[in-house]
Amino acid sequence: MSVNTNSYDSAVARYFEAWNATEPEALQKAVAAAWTADGSYTDPLADVRGHDQIAAVIAAAHEQFPGFAFRPLGAVDGHHDTARFGWELVNEADGSAPVAGFDVITLDGEGRIRQVLGFLDRLPGA
Repeated sequence: MSVNTNSYDSAVARYFEAWNATEPEALQKAVAAAWTADGSYTDPLADVRGHDQIAAVIAAAHEQFPGFAFRPLGAVDGHHDTARFGWELVNEADGSAPVAGFDVITLDGEGRIRQVLGFLDRLPGA
């Protein structure tokens, strides 16, 4: 375990704030707070760079899963400038979580995300 646990937790909290923002202005603000200007997000379904493209991926997820929220799953683990954590996409009406995965993030010296590598462990119909 690293002495940087608080910076990992803070970065991941900002990450979830961005993923749970549904209003366009709040989403843009949250993405800018979480990622560096040239930050990237890559998972099996997306490979984007920059605040606008990251915000578009998040908005598309909310369009596909209205009424759902991203929640952490387990503790954040990290070392050096890298952290990993699990997450699930939870239906706020019934508590079901049809989508889950884990992400690996790389941070800059100020604790903002430079890169996200996402992995999907559970998908609807898979």
